[in-house]
Amino acid sequence: MSDRRQALGVVVIGRNEGARLARCLAALRAADPGGPIVYADSGSTDGSAELARAAGADVVALDPGADFTMARGRNAGFRRLLERMPDVEWVQFLDGDCELQPGWLERGRLAMQAHPDAAVVCGRRRERHRNANVYHRLMDMEWDTPIGEIDACHGDALMRVSFLRRAGLFDESLIGGEEPELCTRLRAAGGRILRLPAEMSLHDAAIDHFGGWWRRCFRSGHAEAQCAARHGWRHHLGSLRTLLRPWLWVFLLPLALFCASLAFGPVALAGFLFYPLHAAKIALARLRRGDSPGDSARYALFVLIGRIPTWLGHLSYWLTRLRGRRSTLIEYKAPGRGAT
Repeated sequence: MSDRRQALGVVVIGRNEGARLARCLAALRAADPGGPIVYADSGSTDGSAELARAAGADVVALDPGADFTMARGRNAGFRRLLERMPDVEWVQFLDGDCELQPGWLERGRLAMQAHPDAAVVCGRRRERHRNANVYHRLMDMEWDTPIGEIDACHGDALMRVSFLRRAGLFDESLIGGEEPELCTRLRAAGGRILRLPAEMSLHDAAIDHFGGWWRRCFRSGHAEAQCAARHGWRHHLGSLRTLLRPWLWVFLLPLALFCASLAFGPVALAGFLFYPLHAAKIALARLRRGDSPGDSARYALFVLIGRIPTWLGHLSYWLTRLRGRRSTLIEYKAPGRGAT
């Protein structure tokens, strides 16, 4: 085994992932990363920690006395990896509901070697059960991000340890959105975030009902507001637009149209036609990316609907902060289906 292969370790996080975690660890063993595989468990009650030990992973059980967050799990796993492998050069982070694709680690290593300023490299994440329901299909489309230099990665990514030391680890107080928040600091430290044209992982969303999808959007909105509070307007222009869209489409535009209707009569309500026109614009953009007409239409519809729980997530964060309370983990998967 070469020194190059020994320069890479893996950190997996999970909470009640069960069979998904078993598939995750089996895929990692087949990939043979060369360095340790550390599994950080966030209070699982389904035997996930024991399963991981039996699979040969080094298990870190998080203290239940503090709030569980994905960031906390990743940091705890990374610290254990450093204890096991002080000279580790790269760390592959992976969620326990994901399976690494064959060949990804070698592609990631080669990209890191070719781009010394790369803090993160990631690839295509896909949904394992894309056609199970509309929610899985929407998430598979969401994972299809542009190739090249990007602003942020998902939870599955290969990171350069030297940049993590420079920029700091994941913010453990965030209940979500810890990856883009870290990427903001990594970019500020001079690192680049690269998305390769390569298959990276399979993800199991485990969302079977509208309520789970709604709650996931709510958590995303909460995380967006929390990250904005950390960095103010240091976020790039795309993040600023992401923050403003729910307020525009859910609150400001309806309020303006309602006020206009009081001043000018019901004719002002014709302004609500902006919504189907905006949906058509989103659908057209997906069509141009190669999606089918049906998928493009569904995507546009759920983007508009999803802005409601996202906006409510924004409100939830600010109300929690005004009350002087601490944000806690928001889980969207059904009991026994996992929460990462």
